[in-house]
Amino acid sequence: MGLIAKVMSLPGALGGMRRADLHPDPIQQYDRWYRHACRARVFLANAVTLATATAQGRPAARMVLLKSYDGDGLLFYTNYTSRKSRELDANPYAELVVHWNELVRQVRFSGRVERTSREESAAYFHSRPRGSQVGAWASDQDSVVGHRAELIAQVKHFEAKFAGGDVPLPDDWGGYRLIPETVEFWQGRAYRLHDRFLYSRRDDDWKIARLSP
Repeated sequence: MGLIAKVMSLPGALGGMRRADLHPDPIQQYDRWYRHACRARVFLANAVTLATATAQGRPAARMVLLKSYDGDGLLFYTNYTSRKSRELDANPYAELVVHWNELVRQVRFSGRVERTSREESAAYFHSRPRGSQVGAWASDQDSVVGHRAELIAQVKHFEAKFAGGDVPLPDDWGGYRLIPETVEFWQGRAYRLHDRFLYSRRDDDWKIARLSP
């Protein structure tokens, strides 16, 4: 018996997906699954893989934290001088992939990406712990650091600079919103007979189709 077959045979294991049970809006369907993952105490349930590509089509992927989602799209935040930002600015299409191994579930969001407004970025930035705010100033993301002591020295510099006051939003830090054009839900099932449903945007509505595993 394969791993998925073993997992799905455990008491209380999740069943499959039926078209009739899906919410017509993929963001609402994702919300159902995300809340279930949180109740199941999945570690870092909001961790997602962000896949980008250069203007020449060379791909890159890394993990980020999905900070919020709604009918307008899915938000994550980063340094605007980072590699991911340079690639998103040159080629504003990306994919976010969520994988909850404990639940044998995966979701893929594909679509166009745009920067959030400075006001929106500032609102999130100032909701973060102060240490994270200082860290955003101290780290020139993706640049070479000779030794960790250099990074710690930068942290101490900005702690002193902003002592006694608010930490301002850096000019080179903010959010991106992925506006999904397609969303795929994958539920693992025994013997590779997985359930897959693809939502495709059609004007202001969504078309749903079952895909072969």
